[in-house]
Amino acid sequence: MFKKLLISLFCVAVLAVAGAGLWVWQGLQTLEQPVALDEPVLFTVPSGSGYGQVARKLEAEGLAGDSLWLRVHGRLFPEQARLKAGEYEFTPGMSTLDMTTMMVAGATKHWQIQFIEGWTFRDIRRALAASERLEKKTTDWTDEEVMEAMGAEGEHPEGRFFPDTYRFTSTDSDLDLLRRAFERMERVLANEWETRAENLPYNSPYEALIMASIVERETGAVHEREEVAGVFVRRLEKGMRLQTDPTVIYGMGDTYQGRITRRDLQTHTDYNTYRIDGLPPTPIALPGKEAIHAALHPADGDALYFVARGDGTHKFSRTLQEHQKAVREFQLNRRSDYRSSPAPVLTPEAAEGEQ
Repeated sequence: MFKKLLISLFCVAVLAVAGAGLWVWQGLQTLEQPVALDEPVLFTVPSGSGYGQVARKLEAEGLAGDSLWLRVHGRLFPEQARLKAGEYEFTPGMSTLDMTTMMVAGATKHWQIQFIEGWTFRDIRRALAASERLEKKTTDWTDEEVMEAMGAEGEHPEGRFFPDTYRFTSTDSDLDLLRRAFERMERVLANEWETRAENLPYNSPYEALIMASIVERETGAVHEREEVAGVFVRRLEKGMRLQTDPTVIYGMGDTYQGRITRRDLQTHTDYNTYRIDGLPPTPIALPGKEAIHAALHPADGDALYFVARGDGTHKFSRTLQEHQKAVREFQLNRRSDYRSSPAPVLTPEAAEGEQ
């Protein structure tokens, strides 16, 4: 009798364990089912959050069923419970386990911001201020305070930040991106300076950067950059003034309203290269790597002048007489579709849409 009772109790215990195991297995299986999402959603893991806290947050936001099973899963597989802080994007078709795997890997959501060749430092600061996802640290800083944070106290910010597309996460700040762009420009300029052509009229990499910014603003035609740089280098070598409109525009500041008058050309500013000798005191824009390379590898030749054709390219001339003839041809009788920069290269889709 006693033996039968023991057997019965054992069988009950086995059934209970099996039932509990089946219950747990079924509960864990729910973590592998796709979550009902109609569109991507963002989920934030705050810094310092524990696994249990994140599990309950997932449940509260409808990204998991009963958070109990997530907590059980974390107990059974502790290596899969080490979640990294940040902002994540979960997409339709993902399961709760897919989400936790992403958080263990730290595959946070990335955004991007673009600093464009030819932009000014003011343009960069506007773009950073307008970015909704970026933490703002420098919004109320002066330019001087920004440069101090770069380790370049007392230096001018113009042209010192490399134009490129920068990816960032919710944990990055505008200061982080500025530092990345600043350090990138330092590296690019240093590398290009090391491989520069011989006998250039620059006393420092900074002077080359100034020239590169002028080249960047003078032409959007990539194949012309070395030739434009060659004209300016020869002018410096001959003691001629650069006489380049972009420097005049920069020196005009907020008074520039889209056109330059004869009076503007005659007005003395530190940047008006019709009135000053040599290079302006600072860059006038963000030069890209190609413009920096051109400034340090100017094309050989004897042209001393150039004028916009109206199609985004320029006519180069050796003598003032040739240049004046080109000005009459391309500037005094401008074509109806005149443009100062090259026509954009259309993608096949865009080109198709234009037809």
